[in-house]
Amino acid sequence: MREFTLDQEIKLPEPVKDSNTALETALQERRSVRSYTDQALTLAEAGQLLWAAQGVTRPGGYRTAPSAGALYPLEVYLLASQVDGLQAGLYHYRPETHTLQVRWVGDKRSGLSEAALSQESIADAPATIAITAIYLRTTRKYGQRGEQYVHMEVGSAAQNIYLQAVSLELGTVFIGAFYDDQVQAVLGLAKDEIPLCLMPVGHPAE
Repeated sequence: MREFTLDQEIKLPEPVKDSNTALETALQERRSVRSYTDQALTLAEAGQLLWAAQGVTRPGGYRTAPSAGALYPLEVYLLASQVDGLQAGLYHYRPETHTLQVRWVGDKRSGLSEAALSQESIADAPATIAITAIYLRTTRKYGQRGEQYVHMEVGSAAQNIYLQAVSLELGTVFIGAFYDDQVQAVLGLAKDEIPLCLMPVGHPAE
């Protein structure tokens, strides 16, 4: 296994822009999946999910999910435990370059699960996508109303992940039950960066 250094950037495979799954089929099949096999994710699968959440789709930085004023308050992280080509650790997704930046190395699934009321889906998943927000990016322009815009945005990003997971024959679940301060501590977030959701992802267990 290749070893990474802190802040190193890892290029992800280019995202696929078409598939054999119709949008209507993905909508029909979308469900919350909480049990996964022990099969690892490929780096391409992880990258495709991250692109679905916040990938750049047009010049100027426009992304897959709408953002009020194109201010993009969301940050996306991959907590990898069993992803081919990656050491277990935390990676920050960089939409502009479609890369991962190494934040730390180590398997902290148990700590993140404990912060999320000991939910087994996080402890068992080969990867968890964490979406956070820096509210000030939006509230600086829109005031208190901007908080609602941020919440609309995270819902859009999460649904994108759900639909992409269906297309990849993977499963995920939107988790909002966790202690903010504990998740911040596990992920090493700044005080003004608030975790909004955790989405464990893996191959569904039959």
